[in-house]
Amino acid sequence: MKRLVSLLLPVALALAAVVYFSSRPPAVALSILAGSENQALEPLIQDWAADNNVVVSVTYLGSVDISRELQSGDSSPYDAVWPAHSLWIELGDTGKSVSHATSILRSPVVLGLRKSIAARLGWIGRKDLTIQDIRDAATRNDFRLSMTSATQSNSGASAYLGFLYAFAGDPDMLTLPMLDDPALLDAMRGLLAQVDRSSGSSGWLKDAFLAKPDGFDAMFNYESVVIETNQALAAVGEEPLYIIYPANGLAVADSPLGLIDKGDPAKEAAFLALQTHLLSPDTQNKLSALGRRAGLIGLDATSADPAVWNPDWGVDLARDIAPIPTPDSDVIAKALALYQTELRKPSLTIWVLDVSGSMAGEPLAQLKEAMRLVLDPDAAAVNLLQPSSRDVTVILPFNHSFLEPTIVTGGEKADLAAALTRVQGLQADGGTDVYIAISKALWLLEPYAADGTLGDFLPAIVAMTDGASDVENRDRMFRDLTDLPWAKDIPIHSIAFGNADEDQLKALSAASVGRMFTAGDDIAKALRSAKGYN
Repeated sequence: MKRLVSLLLPVALALAAVVYFSSRPPAVALSILAGSENQALEPLIQDWAADNNVVVSVTYLGSVDISRELQSGDSSPYDAVWPAHSLWIELGDTGKSVSHATSILRSPVVLGLRKSIAARLGWIGRKDLTIQDIRDAATRNDFRLSMTSATQSNSGASAYLGFLYAFAGDPDMLTLPMLDDPALLDAMRGLLAQVDRSSGSSGWLKDAFLAKPDGFDAMFNYESVVIETNQALAAVGEEPLYIIYPANGLAVADSPLGLIDKGDPAKEAAFLALQTHLLSPDTQNKLSALGRRAGLIGLDATSADPAVWNPDWGVDLARDIAPIPTPDSDVIAKALALYQTELRKPSLTIWVLDVSGSMAGEPLAQLKEAMRLVLDPDAAAVNLLQPSSRDVTVILPFNHSFLEPTIVTGGEKADLAAALTRVQGLQADGGTDVYIAISKALWLLEPYAADGTLGDFLPAIVAMTDGASDVENRDRMFRDLTDLPWAKDIPIHSIAFGNADEDQLKALSAASVGRMFTAGDDIAKALRSAKGYN
């Protein structure tokens, strides 16, 4: 009898499990489009999903891509959107498909400055430092300043809008006529001219700071990201950043989670349950432990973990934070267009384009179409990548050697069209040596270093390749990167597609604090991302 029971028990348990799970309602699937700054919070979502029989997938995109996706309205493949700031919903949701948008957490956009520099400047404990003070110190070369692109990343956009408010005299609301004020525009150019390194991602800027601590002094970024940076710096015994909360023009990311309403009651119910969970006291406490401001923007300093909210890092939870108001969408759109075409520090970009034999056919066709997004101003404007009148764009094709470069100074349509015609006429042939091409790219920067104008630009090399490179010239290229005095701060980004050797490209990125982008089947998207880094 005991043997019979022992044989039947597993069967009974299996049947009980079948009955139990079949009695539960079918799983609801929620697809969320989120900003990269929320990636550290995904475990909180997935834990909730597992407990509530909901399948949640999260896709992370930049702010501009999120805004563009929202223009699809209820035909979007996503069910919910979670950008860093409500302005991207305001800009993109032209069809008003987003509902139930509610702020989940907040993070001020602050200046993280090496503590020793803050001490030298007498800024420790100061609560009256303005955007103008920060600009003046950067102009005096008291520190090197970095920030993300205002047209590609929310932290950059938020900081930039804060600057505009500060230079406009702290108005109740930023308006279109204010953006025509020459004094305001000149002040903005003066500040943005001090930016030493840009990027398209707040998280990557943190990673770059950690990868090369001696290459950076200060960055505008989320308070939460500066806290994460300091935790990582403290773990390896490096000097922390000191947080400066500007006394004017202070922007706060409000991180709204909204439903893309497609008339599906089950998805709406699951979304609202998730939103309620994220706003619950228990989850808000977990968010606070991750360096996010949950609940009221001021936070209660007595309940905050000092290992996270460390006052020695300048964290000030008692400070009364009054964020700038979000302008109307037409003001935001004009402000971002001005940033891209007139106000930002100009780019000096060398596009190193693989035209080796392996590129024949579809790969080369995709590369040519992707370069249209850079060289056709109308196509570039769709992604807020249009060139300014001060940009320099260099096209450097390569195979087993480098080919004749094409140099375009400024953003004249005729000059860009001529460069695009050159690109469209490229033919695939020969072997692959990305190293000799990058060495040539570094030497193309020598005239700007010689006449002292290289510092007037944000320079970058972007290599696009689909194959493993010959290595005959690799050591020479790395020597150039180390020995050429102007080369040490030039980021080398890469776009890998086809059969590119990603280890080779990652080594280039690591040596120059650049970033590798994997194209997959969308080279154009990878190119848009790479261009956002200068």
